[in-house]
Parts: sequence; structure tokens; C-alpha cells
Amino acid sequence: MYPSLTRFPGDLFAEFEGLQRQIENAFGLRQWPSSIRAASRGAFPAINMGVTEQAIEIYAFAPGLDPAKIDVQVDKGLLTLSGERPVEAAKDEKASVYADERFNGAFRRVVSLPEDADASRVEATYRNGVLKISIPKREASRPKRIEVRS
Repeated sequence: MYPSLTRFPGDLFAEFEGLQRQIENAFGLRQWPSSIRAASRGAFPAINMGVTEQAIEIYAFAPGLDPAKIDVQVDKGLLTLSGERPVEAAKDEKASVYADERFNGAFRRVVSLPEDADASRVEATYRNGVLKISIPKREASRPKRIEVRS
């Protein structure tokens, strides 16, 4: 019967949101991270973090790195990824660069781990530009099936 007071012709709020995104992009303003454990956009390397029944798994997307030069450390519940992506020299000295969007230089990411992470058994593998870090959960925190006797 009555039109909603929050809906305007042309969806005015969607227009404002689009305008806000354009302003943030134009002035390079930082956007909020997707979660409390996440970093803001543009952090290197980008990571995905999740849990299974057995382990905490972290995938760091870092193409073009030498696996031997990636430093992975766990200390006091913090996982630290650090290293350096070397600057690639231009093939032609006379070439003009119009866009340079790839990250170069030293990097460091610190991720807070859950309390049930067993830091003594961390495994890290690097394949096709993806660093996979698997941290098993402590035995005491894993779900256990208890048999009911009659």
C-alpha cells in the first residue's frame, strides 16, 4: 500500500555507495579489511586463511619469488611471512612505462594464529606462486568421538 521510505526511484543509496567507491579509488583512500584478521587491500602477499578439523591453513599468493628467500616464522602465536621481491629490470632502456602495478621490494605480513595452533609442527610448501602453510591443531583441541556403552 505505502511505498517504502528507504527506496527512492533509481535507488539513491546505491548511487551514493557507487560515488563513495569512485572517490576512494580516485584519491587512493584505504578501504576497511574484510575481517579482523585481514589486512587492507593492496597488502602483499595476499592471503586466504581457514581452518579444517585437523589444521589451520594459510595460502599466501606470492608469484615470482624464490622459495629459498621466503622467511616463515611462528613466535608467540604470530605467523610472520617476510622476504623481498626484486625489481625486474626493463628489457629496453628506452621503453616508457605506462603502468607499474606489480609489488616490488621488501614485504612483511604478520598473522595472529588461533590458540589451538600447534606451532611446533608447521609445514610450508611453495608451488606455482602460492605459499601453503599448514599448522596442525593441538591434539587436545580436536573433536573426539566418545563411544557410549550400554
